[in-house]
Amino acid sequence: MKLSKRGEYALRALIDIGIAHELGRPLVQIGELAEKENLPIKFLEQILMQLKEACYIDSKRGKHGGYYLLMPASKIKVGQVIRLIDGPLAPVACVSHTAYERCSCPDEEHCGLRMLMNDVRNAIANILDRFTLEDTVSMTLRKIRRNRPEIPFIDLLLSRPAEERVQPNALAGLTRRKPKASPEGSAVRNGAANARKRSRPAK
Repeated sequence: MKLSKRGEYALRALIDIGIAHELGRPLVQIGELAEKENLPIKFLEQILMQLKEACYIDSKRGKHGGYYLLMPASKIKVGQVIRLIDGPLAPVACVSHTAYERCSCPDEEHCGLRMLMNDVRNAIANILDRFTLEDTVSMTLRKIRRNRPEIPFIDLLLSRPAEERVQPNALAGLTRRKPKASPEGSAVRNGAANARKRSRPAK
């Protein structure tokens, strides 16, 4: 099995949409995805359409529209997505579970090459069918929280107004740099604090 560029970009787009969902931003515009992955929008549209037809994602029209997860991330298996985009995981058709084709070997049952390729197929499938989009997103966010790299896509998601986000608790550990407070704002806060102190009864 070799992951094609189309399969790679499909998975990366799903992960980006999944990350946005976890950060309380369920809708992601195609321009944001194309910019992050450095892809032509037309090519990305074709990939997203294929994911949409498979009911993994859906889209909403309008100024504030975009793409969002239609299927729960916990139900989207990496292996399923790769099969959708690139076909069977098996390196040869005679060991495929989803697209079996008899090969030219005269004794398939005792073919050593087929036995070896079957083990390869099973090893690949056991990993890719075990991991879900939810697992991959969680793994990605854990490392981002630990290393705190500068990622424009993450900064863009966190820069959205609070009313556009739906899961503020998911932002823990991914705080953005706070803007410097203006002198007027500091004066107002200090004045309010002093007023509260004066209003307290003496003990």
